[in-house]
Amino acid sequence: MTDKSNVPHRFTPAQIIVLGFLGIILAGTVLLMLPIATRTRTVTPFLDALFTATSATCVTGLVVYDTWTHWSLFGQFVILVLIQIGGMGFVAVAMAVNILRGTKIGLRQRFLMQETSGLPQMAGILRATRSIFLYTGILEGLGAVILACRFIPRYGTLRGVWYGIFHSVSAFCNAGFDLMGHGGKFSSMTEWVADPAVILTLSVLIIIGGLGFPTWLDLREHRHHLRRCRLQTKLIISTTIALLVLPFLFFVLYEFRQPQWAGYTPWERFWAALFQTVTPRTAGFNTVDYALFSGPGIMLTVFLMLVGGSPGSTAGGVKTTTLATVYLSVRSTLRRRRDTEAFGRRLEDDILSRSIVLIFVYLLFFLCAAAAICMIDGVPLASALFETASAIGTVGLSLGLTPTLSAPSHIILIFLMYFGRVGGLTMIYAVADPNNRTPGRRPQEHVTVG
Repeated sequence: MTDKSNVPHRFTPAQIIVLGFLGIILAGTVLLMLPIATRTRTVTPFLDALFTATSATCVTGLVVYDTWTHWSLFGQFVILVLIQIGGMGFVAVAMAVNILRGTKIGLRQRFLMQETSGLPQMAGILRATRSIFLYTGILEGLGAVILACRFIPRYGTLRGVWYGIFHSVSAFCNAGFDLMGHGGKFSSMTEWVADPAVILTLSVLIIIGGLGFPTWLDLREHRHHLRRCRLQTKLIISTTIALLVLPFLFFVLYEFRQPQWAGYTPWERFWAALFQTVTPRTAGFNTVDYALFSGPGIMLTVFLMLVGGSPGSTAGGVKTTTLATVYLSVRSTLRRRRDTEAFGRRLEDDILSRSIVLIFVYLLFFLCAAAAICMIDGVPLASALFETASAIGTVGLSLGLTPTLSAPSHIILIFLMYFGRVGGLTMIYAVADPNNRTPGRRPQEHVTVG
């Protein structure tokens, strides 16, 4: 009989993802603590460096220091690299390096790439990885060129080019980090509120990055004929459109007609409404002060932050497919139908249970963390809820609360950002015993609900 204690432990894909992100965060923390990483050449405290490294790797955007005024060019470069690795996924980056080096990619690495990217099958995984990085490079490059053309006249050539690259990568990876602190700390993109070139470029990068790599490849395979695509792609596209159109109408017809926005021109209010529709989906940039938002506007923004992007994307949140699955299940129940259907297809039976688990876990952490921050720092509940939704949705929007919070509250936000990027189910599977399965099924009994 084999002694199991002598068998080397094999990490599951979920455990590799959890530990891999943790390793990248710790490496980034060490680099950001170096004196060369700050403008004043001083050592950044460990917790503040850890918070920034977590926010960058988890493509969140919440900060305790203004990125431009605190971090040197070296520090900004470290943050940018962490954003790129976090947005693409460390497994994808590692595979791309091995492909460039000509190293043979084993079956286990291919399976891990499939798990992390959300691709439907392992066949053609190397070709898909090459395509993902090619499209990413092209999109980020085009975004950088367009943004640089707007930034160079104002900031000069070198600084304008760097701004273009940094903000293009940050937008595509849905990170929300910015270098606009020279106009006022934590000002984000407020000075560009009515610039169509900047707003549209950032918005398109955010949306494409949030659609997910599997969606891109599916659309490419079927030459953008949505009817031929997989059900997941159809759900992602339809849900994304709904989450863009309906909030935009709310912001245009209600929010930006409120008295506090009277100082903005109709043109500025239009572009502000458009951008504030896009950016809560885990991007984190803002062109207006969220502290001026009405109660309904804050509530809608929190909802959009919690939903986030799509599976296999650079975005966080509970994902568009999770929201779509619950909506379809509710619709089927109200119509007294047995199966959950969409676009002529029936969803798998266990998809709804996974969706409910995800939403329950996200809401539990979101609410409990907000309550804890309220008790620790005595801040208003609404402000705490906004910060925790931003953290767990890996968004980065803030009401200005994050830099003022205590160390325990920062630790809570660090955990939420990490949890939101790694993913709820991945965290659960990483700590669960894969061999702990029920050998049989219990007798079934009816329970009345409602």
